[in-house]
Amino acid sequence: MSDQFDAVQNAALKLSPEERSQLADRLIASLFEDDQIENAWAAEIERRVEAIESGRVELIPAADSIARARAALK
Repeated sequence: MSDQFDAVQNAALKLSPEERSQLADRLIASLFEDDQIENAWAAEIERRVEAIESGRVELIPAADSIARARAALK
């Protein structure tokens, strides 16, 4: 890899997990010339938030969800 790549990678790894996540999202989005993927995700997020806020869906704790998935795999 180039020196520039190594420098950017080292700097990125010093960021907080949240900052690294945001950076990764931006880098992935930059691979696509149009906003089609970004717009699709934004619409999906809005749809899910609305479903939660309206009470159409019920949230379950992550531990319960993982337990259900493990049980389904047995």
